[in-house]
Amino acid sequence: MRQDPWLNTLVHIVESRQSRPNLPTDQCPFCVGGLEAPQPYDIKSFKNRWPAMPDDRCEVVLYTSEHNSSLAELSINHIKEIVDLWALGTSSLMSRHDVQSVLIFENRGREVGATIDHPHCQIYAFDHVPQRTSQRLSSKWRPDLDLERRIIELNGWAAWVISAPIYPISIEIAPLTQIANLASLNEQDRISFATILKNVLQSIDQLFESKTPYMMWINQDAKNSPESWLNVEVVSPWRDKNVSRYIAGAEVATGEFFNPVNPEDLAKRLRSLHS
Repeated sequence: MRQDPWLNTLVHIVESRQSRPNLPTDQCPFCVGGLEAPQPYDIKSFKNRWPAMPDDRCEVVLYTSEHNSSLAELSINHIKEIVDLWALGTSSLMSRHDVQSVLIFENRGREVGATIDHPHCQIYAFDHVPQRTSQRLSSKWRPDLDLERRIIELNGWAAWVISAPIYPISIEIAPLTQIANLASLNEQDRISFATILKNVLQSIDQLFESKTPYMMWINQDAKNSPESWLNVEVVSPWRDKNVSRYIAGAEVATGEFFNPVNPEDLAKRLRSLHS
């Protein structure tokens, strides 16, 4: 790991990942009978064969054996079982002395860098608290209660479009009462979480009448962070169907962004899908 001397940006140099598969054209390694799934399964997790970090701190979670499915298309009960696995993985990894923060994330679609199309996510366990995670924790992040950007509220959970989005689609999901992490969710919380997560991901696909590329990640507590509030971020580069918004040189250079999509208008469009 290296740190930029001027901006303090951390960069993991991982030469071994140069040899990992890139959009395999023969047999999918995540389908039943493939390299990582020789036996039938419903949900499966395993250590990443090409980890970004050492010491078994990178895992892969296969949502389903159905290659052409997606998280949004699974039943609520199935998604709840995935939430259970996420919670178990979080608890197990956070019990390690060399882990300070656990991130669960999904890249869906080649436009956002997914190298295998089969529906899956990854779990990274960091031996430190990443800078962005630390900033959100130290700022005491709380749910946005602005009704103009609210998409849906369901059983104590809410989803909304954020007020200052970098990406055209930028949605957050969270419980309305403070819960620190996935492992702290009770049975009803997990069902409610599965329900609203499916709802939001379906809405994004309905918005563009397509399997929309997106990145999703779950923010949860780090060790010694009692103020944390579990939340999910879902972002997509699409500003219209099959039309991506690319981050420009001026934005990379300055850290200031120019988004063509109005957050309040997006929230209204997504709300209308539920009316």
